[in-house]
Amino acid sequence: MNPAKIALITGASRGIGAATARLLASEGYAVAINYRRTEQDALALCREIEQAGGRAIAVQADVADEAEVLRLFDTVTETLGAPTVLVNNAGILMQQNRLEHIEAERVMEILRVNFLSCFLCCREAVRRMSTRHGGKGGRIVNVSSLAARTGSPNEYVDYAASKAAMDALTRGLANEVAGEGIRVNAVRPGLIYTDMHADGGEAGRVERLKTRIPLQRGGQASEVAEAIVWLATEKSSFVTGSFIDVAGGL
Repeated sequence: MNPAKIALITGASRGIGAATARLLASEGYAVAINYRRTEQDALALCREIEQAGGRAIAVQADVADEAEVLRLFDTVTETLGAPTVLVNNAGILMQQNRLEHIEAERVMEILRVNFLSCFLCCREAVRRMSTRHGGKGGRIVNVSSLAARTGSPNEYVDYAASKAAMDALTRGLANEVAGEGIRVNAVRPGLIYTDMHADGGEAGRVERLKTRIPLQRGGQASEVAEAIVWLATEKSSFVTGSFIDVAGGL
């Protein structure tokens, strides 16, 4: 196993995270598939990757919990080696609603899962990757959302705000660690066919809105994964603090 090709992907048991794990594994990366609840999906994905000749482990952790993030990074390092790629993909959204109907408790949970998890994982990655701390460098890719630009009115303003916070973190951290061997970028998917839309109460949301997309169709998780993997590899060696919108032209 190449010690320089170890990837940790949060929220990787389904959707964009799972597609990214498959693609990184095909590029020769050993992948750590983080999940919070969906153990069977994570284990099935590990078996799929291993049957294709790759190496994968599944690690349960709530990445919005500081102690569990520490355990996650320690487990990956002990089992595979220190991660050289971190993909912050874990995230949630809740029932579509206007802002005046959203309670503070919901906003705090959205921020905890979507933003705090990204912050904590970025911090631990920097502590291990930075040449300032004896590391050998690495790449961080944050999975944001087109909602960070649009604000997602009448649906998920709280979700959009959490992703905008992720964008600010991406830009600031990229400049902070650019001289320490770490590149930090983000991908902003929009209207992608994933199970997350059902979490918001409208499984067919992409079908309803696809005529607004210049390309006249929704996107696939595998198409987002291609952008993530490009940023996660040396193919994008002169790119940091940047954002790729994968949204069909929106």
